[in-house]
Amino acid sequence: MIISASRRSDIPAFYAEWWMNRIRAGYCTVPNPFNRNQVSTVSLKPEDVDVIVFWTRNPRPLFPHLAELDARGYRYYFQYTISDNPRAIDPKSPPVETAIKTLRELAGRIGPQRVIWRYDPIVLSEATPPAWHSRVHARLAEALAGCTQRNVISVVDIYKKAQKRLGRLRQAGITVEALPPDALPAAARDLLLQLAETARVYGMEIVSCAEELDLRPYGIAPGKCVDDDYIARTFGLRPAGKKDPSQREACGCVVSKDVGMYDSCLFGCQYCYATSSFEAAKRNHDAHDPLSPSLVGWYAGEPPTAVSTFQKGVKFA
Repeated sequence: MIISASRRSDIPAFYAEWWMNRIRAGYCTVPNPFNRNQVSTVSLKPEDVDVIVFWTRNPRPLFPHLAELDARGYRYYFQYTISDNPRAIDPKSPPVETAIKTLRELAGRIGPQRVIWRYDPIVLSEATPPAWHSRVHARLAEALAGCTQRNVISVVDIYKKAQKRLGRLRQAGITVEALPPDALPAAARDLLLQLAETARVYGMEIVSCAEELDLRPYGIAPGKCVDDDYIARTFGLRPAGKKDPSQREACGCVVSKDVGMYDSCLFGCQYCYATSSFEAAKRNHDAHDPLSPSLVGWYAGEPPTAVSTFQKGVKFA
């Protein structure tokens, strides 16, 4: 089983204590986002977990615990976002120089092959036009050279949860637009070519994430963030390669179990699909109990048996 920690929230940045408590307990509980009365109990025992995929903008709170994860026998890698968008778009992400320093330190601890740099999503607007992204990406790639072997990119999608926020951003003079899928503007085509060339120059494989656009003509292959081929190369084991049916059609990720919960991240990215309300995210974080079996609330469950990694149907306590 592959654990995703998490597409729905930044567990390393905001919930590292909870995560380690659940690692020591050997399980966590995860309510169905669409029916909180349906709760899965997920084993986190080393013998049940093939690989952990961490998704984060700030892994530093996990640094004191990496040695314990290693000693317990966990295999893991990081999907680490650094993009340096203006504060109007990404208001609370770590300062870019701090993020670069953290990624370099992380790569020094666990190896560059286990740290994947996400320049994602590419937000195109008046404040961040293609030429701006080309310069920023090149500056970051130079700073991260030798510390990562893979660069993940995608172009921003306009999610329903983010439409009101992006509307307010438009009133402030920043209009975020998705790219048309059929005929890319010349400036966007040039940007994609430049991103691919920059990644090549600095020794990085560049792939896309859940991108409906075909970027192969620009030198960017479709990627998988939960990637069975990458896991086989990096850790020497081959997980089941079945595409995750719970993800979007354009997503190539193989099956994993996400242990996060929506409306719990505090970074406040305006385009975020995982946060419908920044106010709700703050309330959930403020009420968070690091001793709870679940990330948000207290969804009770029993430690999974050796026979069943998932125990569904545990009722809210």
